[in-house]
Amino acid sequence: MRISLFLQLAGLLCLTLPIDAAAGKPWKAASCTPAEARSFPAVVYGNPFSGSDRSILQIVPEAAALEGVRLPLGPDGRLAAGTVRLRFGSAARLLVAAPSREAVEALGLGRGVLVREPLLRRAVTVTELPELDLYGVQYPKGEHAIEVPAGGEPVVLLGAVAASQRFSGADAELPSGADYPAFPIEGFSEKPTLFTILGGPDAPVVDEGMPGTEGIYGGFEGGCMVKIGDTYHMFPTERAGEKGHPAKYDRIKTRIGHWTSKDAIRWERQSTLYQASGTYAVSHYDHPMNDRRAAIWSYMPIFNKEKNRWQGHYLAYTCDSVVAPNHSFGRIWRCESEVEGIEGIGGPYRDCGIVIEPGLDSQLWEGRQGVASFFPYRVGDKWYGFISGAYPYKTKADYPFGGKPTHWYVGLAEADELEGPWTRMKQINPITSIHPRFVENPIVSQLPNGLYIAVFDGGPEWLRLPNMIAYTLSKDGVHWSEAHYLPIDTKVAKWWHTMRTPLGLIPEGDDVYTIVYAAIHNDKRFHPMGMVRVRLDRKALDEVAKGL
Repeated sequence: MRISLFLQLAGLLCLTLPIDAAAGKPWKAASCTPAEARSFPAVVYGNPFSGSDRSILQIVPEAAALEGVRLPLGPDGRLAAGTVRLRFGSAARLLVAAPSREAVEALGLGRGVLVREPLLRRAVTVTELPELDLYGVQYPKGEHAIEVPAGGEPVVLLGAVAASQRFSGADAELPSGADYPAFPIEGFSEKPTLFTILGGPDAPVVDEGMPGTEGIYGGFEGGCMVKIGDTYHMFPTERAGEKGHPAKYDRIKTRIGHWTSKDAIRWERQSTLYQASGTYAVSHYDHPMNDRRAAIWSYMPIFNKEKNRWQGHYLAYTCDSVVAPNHSFGRIWRCESEVEGIEGIGGPYRDCGIVIEPGLDSQLWEGRQGVASFFPYRVGDKWYGFISGAYPYKTKADYPFGGKPTHWYVGLAEADELEGPWTRMKQINPITSIHPRFVENPIVSQLPNGLYIAVFDGGPEWLRLPNMIAYTLSKDGVHWSEAHYLPIDTKVAKWWHTMRTPLGLIPEGDDVYTIVYAAIHNDKRFHPMGMVRVRLDRKALDEVAKGL
């Protein structure tokens, strides 16, 4: 494959004053208009390659005004052959982020002169690439061609600045991205952008000290939200904890709360549906002497039209004070509202027994924590339910202590009725088409064209994961697409360090959707809730549907 690219670089004479990169001031970009190839913004999430989902994880802030040029990658992740043509209106310096000087020289720079030493060391972090230094290639006024070699080591064309631009040669100390797998980011990837981030409050909508949070020491994590008429009903897991106990106890003594709102911003707590005991196990095994409802999580309400009642499903754990994960041997309970009709969503609820649990039909991927979540959804006359697991076992001999924190998997169960019985779909589990090692708490709904969509927690940065809310799509509710990730912080001030679980995708009309999510601020014991709205692109939806 060969590409031809013309860049019009004009207006360089306005850069009359040298800028010192060490001072942290932005580099003033040279004007750049690409043709026959796409540019990318030199910012976090920017995608510097065509044919790849690799993206910028970190970049020095001085580069924020630059527009880079995408280079093509082949299926092997190396450069694909092509010719990049550049036209400079004045003498200019092309900035190239590369792992070595040799990688830049391999491009075939034409009349360009490569500055011997890096202008700035470790200036960019890109997924799946090693540490990248910033090099400069000097070009005189006129048209130039860069030959991109097939199989070459990937480098990043970060943009162009005036030849007079000064750099300090310092070390920005940004890390390698080699062990961060690439992933498609909505609005930055070459793939269709299904959702545009509209924005939301730049602070949590439910935070410590707000009405209703009394007695909740650890904040929130997971759960579900539905909208009935003009009222939102939220059922978060409240990490209640207890006064005088450490923060780790917050995730043991939990409860399910019922909150309501008219705008998804101002919330009022209505009641407690379930309260966990917070009792630690007496045996490391799945022993009947253990309290198997020591922690309660992830309440999921489903309205059963046939029964004209709300039916809930929630997760109950055995809690171990020594063996990781301390949430073990998850069991899914079903309950029903005692009040008929749609207005019965607030309960009270009565338990109807366990629908799926660890047993002889468990699979190794479910691990010590499974069954770790459950969300049922209907496809025609059939019911499916996402189940999940964590700390998977490699062999049966690993039970119960040998599970390792390497993967958080999901799979499917099936039933003819919402009440069950539910059967694991062993022939397709675990489902790795979404992400090879992390999907947590998927919540399913349908888009206007009938496609099924599941939004879920995409995994924390400390596990080398995207640290974003994600979604996956399906035509039949069984086969699911690769995950796409939503960069909420491009439109919402990032008050969190770790993004956690979305509570669903709520349609508002005019293709606008509301997402309420739990997240973590590292300096706070209390995990707040945030809100964001997104807009669906119908044309992109049609395009995506054809490819499923």
